Amino acid sequence: MAEKARLICASADLVEGGRGVRFEIEQQPCFLVRYCGEVHAFFNRCGHLPVELDWQEGEFFDDSGLYLICATHGALYSPANGRCLGGRCNGKGLQAIAVIEIDGQIFLKEA
Repeated sequence: MAEKARLICASADLVEGGRGVRFEIEQQPCFLVRYCGEVHAFFNRCGHLPVELDWQEGEFFDDSGLYLICATHGALYSPANGRCLGGRCNGKGLQAIAVIEIDGQIFLKEA
């Protein structure tokens, strides 16, 4: 079966450690961020409680630009893999989503 890809945004829309891009998969909120030069995508749902992370639309990083933070209760996550780093996430990380970056565009990989 051939692999399909759905366009999410232009690569230029993501700045290292900056604002993320929100999108949906089957009415579930998701987001993209750029970290260490790579694009990472996750479902926008905290590991502690099913609330969205961003404190303002597209704002997922803490003040340092090194960690993803839940605006509701301060849980910290690795932007590289969504792993829980501390706070009330109690070891429950973010659910990653497969994306690819090709020719200046970012796509959701769909089977």
